[in-house]
Amino acid sequence: MSRRSLVLLESALNGRLYVQAAQRLGLHPIILSTDPNQYDYVAAIGCETICVDTENLDAIIHQCNRLRLTSELAGITSARESVYAAVGKLCQHFDLPGPNPGAVERCCDKFAQRQVLSDAGISVPAYCLVANATEIVSSVAKIGFPLIVKPAVGIGGFGVRLCRDLDELAEHMAFILGENHTSRSAPRILVEEFAQGPHFSVEVMENEVIGIGAADFGSQPHFVCREYIYPALLSEDEHRRIADVSLSCLQALGLGWGPANIDLRWTKLGPVVIEVNPRLAGTPNSQLVKLAYGVDLVAEHIKLVVGEQCNLRRRHSHVAGARILVPDRDGILNAIGGDSLAAALAGVTEVRFSVEPNTPIVRKGDCRDRIGHVMAASSSLVQTKAILQRAVDFIEWSITPFPDP
Repeated sequence: MSRRSLVLLESALNGRLYVQAAQRLGLHPIILSTDPNQYDYVAAIGCETICVDTENLDAIIHQCNRLRLTSELAGITSARESVYAAVGKLCQHFDLPGPNPGAVERCCDKFAQRQVLSDAGISVPAYCLVANATEIVSSVAKIGFPLIVKPAVGIGGFGVRLCRDLDELAEHMAFILGENHTSRSAPRILVEEFAQGPHFSVEVMENEVIGIGAADFGSQPHFVCREYIYPALLSEDEHRRIADVSLSCLQALGLGWGPANIDLRWTKLGPVVIEVNPRLAGTPNSQLVKLAYGVDLVAEHIKLVVGEQCNLRRRHSHVAGARILVPDRDGILNAIGGDSLAAALAGVTEVRFSVEPNTPIVRKGDCRDRIGHVMAASSSLVQTKAILQRAVDFIEWSITPFPDP
C-alpha cells in the first residue's frame, strides 16, 4: 500500500493548482464529485475522479473507506468553500488534520460572521438581516443609502449589488427572491452599509499574514475584480493595522488552522472587514503570492493536510499583478485571441482564457463574468502595471449582441 492518496472534495477556480501541487508532492490526487465531468482539466493532467454525492457525508465516508482498502488516505481537503465544513467533519472522522467544521460553518454564514466579529469589537459595516420587503424598508431607515445587498450565504460575489435608491433596491430584492424561489426555507438577505475606500485582500496561513494585495473592483453596482497587485502599496502603520485586524478575525471566529482570506476596505475609520473566508482565495491570488513572495500557499496547505510541517519563509520580494478579462456586453463570443503575443512579453507569467469561441456570454455581475486573466511580475509596481497593460492591449475579442426579442 505505497500509494498515498489526497482526496479533494469537488473543485473550484484554483482546483487545478491543488491537483498539480499534490502531484509534485508525490501524492495521488482523487477528486470526489457529484459531477466529475464538470472539471475539464482533469483528463489533461491525469487526475482520478470518482462520482459520489458530495452533499451526503455518509456516502463520502463510505467511498473514503473503499479507497483505504487499496491506498493510504493521506489527507482530505477542498478548494471549494461550500464543502469545506464537510471536509472538516471528514477529517475528524478519519483522525486527519483539517479545519474546525463549526468555525467554517459559522464563517460561511455572512450574518453569523458579522455578529461574531461585531461582538469581538472588530470594525464591520452596519448590517441587518432581512427576509421580506417590510424588513428591508426598516433597514434602509436604519442604515441609509447607498447599501450593499447580498444573500447571507454565497461566494464569488453571487447576488452582491450596490443599491443607491429604492428603485435599485426593489429590483435587486426581486432578483434575489427570484433566484431563491425553489428554496424550502425563507431567503436570508444581508443588507449592509457600503464601506467606501481601497479594497485589500489578505492571505493568511497558520495565523501568519503572508501577503496583502490591493484589489480594484472597477465600476459599480456589481463587484467583479478587475485587477490584483501583491504586495499592496501600504505604509508600515497601515500594514500593521491590517495584519492585526485580520488575525483578530481568525481568533474571534475560531479559525487558525490552515489557510484563510480576509477582504477589507480602508475607510475614514481605518480597516473595516468585509468578509472572512475560511480557505484560500481563488484564482489568481495564490499564484500572485507565489510570484511576489515565493510562497506556494497551495502546496503548503496540502503539506498541513497530510500532517507535514509547512514552510512559509519568503524567498524573494517582487511585485506581482493580474488583470482580469471581463466582457462589456452580452452576446455570442465570435473570437478571442492575442494570448500568444501577450504571453511572449518579458515579465508575463500566465495568459489564460476560460471561454471558447461561439460561447454565449450572459453577464451575471459576479466572478462568473471572467473570461480570462493575465499575470505578470517584476521588480517594481510601475513596471508590473506597464507589463500588464501591454499584455492586455494584445488581447482582442469580438461579441455579437443577441438578436432583439
